[in-house]
Amino acid sequence: MSIELIPFTREGLAKLEKELVTLKEVERPKVINEIAEARAHGDLKENAEYHAAREKQGFTEARIAELEDKLSRAQIVDNSEINDQKVRFGAWVTLSDEETGEEKRYRIVGELESNLNENKLSLKSPIARALLGKSEDDLVEIRIPKGVQEYLITKVEY
Repeated sequence: MSIELIPFTREGLAKLEKELVTLKEVERPKVINEIAEARAHGDLKENAEYHAAREKQGFTEARIAELEDKLSRAQIVDNSEINDQKVRFGAWVTLSDEETGEEKRYRIVGELESNLNENKLSLKSPIARALLGKSEDDLVEIRIPKGVQEYLITKVEY
């Protein structure tokens, strides 16, 4: 049985490693203190603070376990040395909507790094899959809920 590696950019891996350290060194001790304080208030059956702290502890421990698992299978993918300007993992891609001329800029990243607010698309998203392997000046058709939209790739950067 082979271990499924999880692709990351250097920045994405560093961000998750920082989150793990914060959870272990800040959040975990904080929750333990909250549980101890709530215990000191007496009867645990009717102690809402205690139950809330225990629930928070469960979420914190689950996130720590998830991050440790994912980070143990992390593989940094760095395509910045490749000079052919094709869209690959880690690329920043600028798209121009063929209808409106509106430009959008996205980065192709791993699933755990994806964040639409930061314009980071998961490698497995429909948009990213449509872009992979394409080059500047290629026309790309992307299926969206309201149909098919055409974009021109105006820039590929690493």
